Amino acid sequence: MEQRLTQLRALMAEQAVPALLVGSAANRRYLSGFTGSYGWLLISAEHALLFSDSRYTLQVAQEAPAYTFHQINFSESPLATVLSAAAQELGIDTIACEANHLSVAEYQQLEQALGREIRLEPKQNLVETLREIKDEAELTTLLRAIALTDAALAAVLERLTPQTTEREAAWMLEVALRLGGAEAVSFPIIVAAGPNSALPHARPGDTPLGEGQPIVIDMGARVDGYHADLTRTIVLGKPDARFWEIYNIVLAAQRSAITGLRPGLATHAADALARDVITEAGYGNQFGHGLGHGVGLNIHEAPGLRRANANSPEVLLRAGMVTSIEPGIYIEGWGGIRIEDLVLITPAGAEVLSQAPKLI
Repeated sequence: MEQRLTQLRALMAEQAVPALLVGSAANRRYLSGFTGSYGWLLISAEHALLFSDSRYTLQVAQEAPAYTFHQINFSESPLATVLSAAAQELGIDTIACEANHLSVAEYQQLEQALGREIRLEPKQNLVETLREIKDEAELTTLLRAIALTDAALAAVLERLTPQTTEREAAWMLEVALRLGGAEAVSFPIIVAAGPNSALPHARPGDTPLGEGQPIVIDMGARVDGYHADLTRTIVLGKPDARFWEIYNIVLAAQRSAITGLRPGLATHAADALARDVITEAGYGNQFGHGLGHGVGLNIHEAPGLRRANANSPEVLLRAGMVTSIEPGIYIEGWGGIRIEDLVLITPAGAEVLSQAPKLI
C-alpha cells in the first residue's frame, strides 16, 4: 500500500492536486486495503486519513494501518462535517474529488459544508490511471481467480446434458466456483443456448441446452476482490457447418488480436485487429460491442478496447495491463459465438492467462 500511496502522491504533485478525496470502493481498497462497505480516504502529500463509522473501527486498524481513522456519526457528525474539520486542521485549502464516483447530491453537501475556506475540485481517473498497471500482488491474485474459473468450467462441462437448462447450468457453475474457493462470482453467470446466445448479455432461463446449437457460457470467480472473466462457446452433440464457419471466424479474430497486442498500440487499433477479420468475413454488423476491457478490482475497468469515437479517447496499451479479448458474432434467430480470454500485456506482446480449452 505504501508504494501505491507514493505513486499516487507523485501523480497528484504532477497535476497540482494538494489533496484527494476517495470514495469509490475499488479505489479505496486499492489505496488502503480497507474492504468495508462504507468509507472515504483523504490523501495529501503528508497525510492519509480514513473516514468511516463505528462498525469499522477495528477493521480499519487491521486492514489500513497506514491511515489515521476519523469516525463518522451520521446524525451528529456526518462526513461533510468531519472532513471539513480535518481539512482545516491540516491546513488543506483545496480538495480534489472523484468526479466519476461522487453524486451531485454528495458534491453539493460537501461543497456547502466546506464553505469558502476549502475549495472542492472535481477530478477524473487519478487512481484509475494507477490501477491500469497491475503489480505483482495483483497479478498473483488474478491468476488464482483465473485458474479457479478454468477449473470450475472444466468440472461442470462434463456434467451437462441436452436436457440441462440454462438456469441449472449457471447454478452448477456458481456452486463449482464457490466450492473452489471463490468469495463470489464476478458477475451474474451467463448461459445462453441456441437463439438466446445471440444476446451478448442473456439471462439464463428455462431453455434446455439442446443439441447441435451454440451455447455461450460467460463466467468468472472473484478472489480477494479481484475478478476473472472467461467466455467459451460450446455445443452438445454434433455442430453443423454454419456453427463451424462462425466459430472459426471468431477464433481467427481473437488470435489476430492477441498476436498483435503490444505496448504502445492504441486501444482503437487493438479493437481493429479483431474487427477487421470479422468484417472481412461479412459479419461486421454482427459484432456490436468492443473487443475487451480491463479487469481487476472491477470486472470492467480501464483500458477499454473499442472502436474510435468522439467519446472514446485514444489510450495506448502499456506493459502490466490485464484485459479481456472477447470478439463475438451474434445472429438473430440462430445464436451467437463469443470466445474470451484474459491477457497480460508484456514488453514482448501479450501473454494469455486463461487456460480453459477451446473447441479447436
